[in-house]
Amino acid sequence: MALDTGRIIDLGAEPANSGDPGLVDTYTPTIHSGANIGDALRAVREFKGLSLDELAERTRVRRSYLAAIEDMRLDQLPSRPFTIGYIRAYATTLGLDPEEATYRFKADEPVLDEPLRAPVGVQEDRDPRLSALIAGGCVIVGAIFMWNIAQRAMMDAAPPPPLAPQAVVAEALLAQKDGPVTLGAPLPAPVESTTPALYETPGLSKAGEDGRGNLDPPAILGVTPADFVPPDTSQLAPVFKPEGKIYGAPQGQPSMVTLKALRSGALIIRGADGSVYFARQLDKGEAYRIPAVEGLAVDVSDPYAFQVFAAGQSRGFLPAALSSASKLGG
Repeated sequence: MALDTGRIIDLGAEPANSGDPGLVDTYTPTIHSGANIGDALRAVREFKGLSLDELAERTRVRRSYLAAIEDMRLDQLPSRPFTIGYIRAYATTLGLDPEEATYRFKADEPVLDEPLRAPVGVQEDRDPRLSALIAGGCVIVGAIFMWNIAQRAMMDAAPPPPLAPQAVVAEALLAQKDGPVTLGAPLPAPVESTTPALYETPGLSKAGEDGRGNLDPPAILGVTPADFVPPDTSQLAPVFKPEGKIYGAPQGQPSMVTLKALRSGALIIRGADGSVYFARQLDKGEAYRIPAVEGLAVDVSDPYAFQVFAAGQSRGFLPAALSSASKLGG
């Protein structure tokens, strides 16, 4: 057992607290004082008049760890690297050389292959469900393995399948006939494989080259043939008389051509780029004043449903379902 020499008076040292140079009643402890590094650190701390609580506040190390270092109770400390770090902080706070303190600790406790220990007070938390899942997986794998072994054993122990007698096999072979095989007449193709007749759009065969000339209006549009008979031009009004709402260019803007609906019909005014300027179903008596814009086109559902007026004078019906607005006033 090592001797505790921390309290031995060094007669050759200079007195520290006495005013009389000839009286030696104490000494200045160093890192080499005491039986071990813990005694040396305690001696220096007490010499400086510091408590463990004050030292713990300065070093930011738990008081229990500092007390364990002074008593060399290493089993109550974390792993060796943490302990060395605490000792260095302890020595630095006391004004000692941390390297020298570390060297003495290693000399007092020369255990270099000590495995790392977890910090004191830290518990390893594991999810209990993980262990249950692992155990359940092992049970399932084991059950599958045993089932495969049982199936293999049952198949090996099963009797062989019954075979026909040799006499029956020989008779069946003799009953086979050699020669060409006669085939019957070919069967008609199933209904699903027959090619259906070509589909023909109703009324398309009666249409002309443009698809409009010979189209049957009653079959396609649901109107009577009388609606497509051109009215007598002698019954048209010679000048424009408003009989309903007028759309298009306002009265203050120039417009040479006005379209008046003689009966209900669709009117679309398109620009040169294909954009739609106006689109509406005009009732009988309603009119549209075409604005003075270059490249406008008139698209109607029935050219005989609209009368053209240029400068207020009648120009008859529209010449076609799609017409140029610039040519209607000529």
